[in-house]
Amino acid sequence: MTEKSAQLKLGDNTLDLPIYSGTIGPDVVDVSQLTGAGVFTYDPGFVSTAACESKITYIDGGKGILLHRGYPIDQLADHSDYLEVCYLLLYGELPTAAQKEQFVSTINNHTMVHEQLRGFYQGFRRDAHPMAIMCGVVGALSAFYHDSLEISDEQHREIAAFRLIAKMPTLAAMCYKYSLGQPFMYPKNDLSYSENFLRMMFGVPCEDYEVNPILAKAMDKIFILHADHEQNASTSTVRLAGSSGANPFACIAAGIAALWGPAHGGANEAVLNMLTQIGDVSNVEKFVAKAKDKNDPFRLMGFGHRVYKNYDPRAKVMRETCHEVLGELGIKDPLLELAMKLEEIARSDQYFIDKNLYPNVDFYSGIILKAIGIPTSMFTVIFALARTVGWVAHWHEMISGSYRIGRPRQLYTGSPQRDFVPLDKR
Repeated sequence: MTEKSAQLKLGDNTLDLPIYSGTIGPDVVDVSQLTGAGVFTYDPGFVSTAACESKITYIDGGKGILLHRGYPIDQLADHSDYLEVCYLLLYGELPTAAQKEQFVSTINNHTMVHEQLRGFYQGFRRDAHPMAIMCGVVGALSAFYHDSLEISDEQHREIAAFRLIAKMPTLAAMCYKYSLGQPFMYPKNDLSYSENFLRMMFGVPCEDYEVNPILAKAMDKIFILHADHEQNASTSTVRLAGSSGANPFACIAAGIAALWGPAHGGANEAVLNMLTQIGDVSNVEKFVAKAKDKNDPFRLMGFGHRVYKNYDPRAKVMRETCHEVLGELGIKDPLLELAMKLEEIARSDQYFIDKNLYPNVDFYSGIILKAIGIPTSMFTVIFALARTVGWVAHWHEMISGSYRIGRPRQLYTGSPQRDFVPLDKR
């Protein structure tokens, strides 16, 4: 980091605040010395605050850029696979052939979960939301794998990372099977990561399940495109929980809880709910008009992005994959036809073009997951599965460097100090 400085005048005092420059991206002003001056910054949502230094992911929302360790997301999605991206996020470099083979083998050795953990599912209601179950079972991993909880030990951190990445597909598929009343499927380690997940989701013990390679490829791309997204709400939650010294399984469970919010991980589920609300292709024009009306509460879900003011770089890859999947399956689903009509209008209507309201990654991923046969209640679970490596990478980066416990400040607007009044005098 190169260092410059800025001056801040507070009454009669002038503070020299260091300005740091990263390799790319905006400069940041170090305001840590404001505490000594008796003032804090006020930044609701921390949208103008860099809470950490990181080497993992870079986003330029204005230019539609997403880099993992410097590599553009479209290059990784087109030429890599999910476990190779996992290695990149964890270790900072793409693996050699030998390193990748070893990494894949290690992940495969951790895909099974403790047999007693299978019984843990029985404590949930059959109709429990899968994300509620995931919060519980991932947090419970620390009770089953407490031999890797010494966070100051790099080897322990690495083992915990392997376990989380390897076991998340198994746990996610178990959530789905439990909701159906079907037996859990053990992982099959001669399959790829995405193939294994699809088999555990849709296979049954009484017959062989043949994984469609087009669907496996699509699932792998969904995993890659959701693997990390810089300091978002769930990643920041993982870092904040980790700053207290909490074990990695508890930190990832906290991330899952944050991801569950509809403003964060539930966007692709919201897309399907919106399509259901529209109902039929014949209603599209009417709902597009409602979306344009600023006085109408209806909003099109899956268009535009809070970070990307240009085109979401993940959406281009997801769009191609979406059309591949729909072409492969030849599904005649009214909702999917409706979605394609909506996409066509949004990509050609000047209103959407002027406002950069392009279909985003959530729009296409929701359509793909529905086409594959995954229920909407599982969409955010799959997001959590994919994002686990990003959470772990950020947690590991923080713990292995210098950090302090997170402690945001506040602007207090409550009552000033007052004396207690006894009950009989109120």
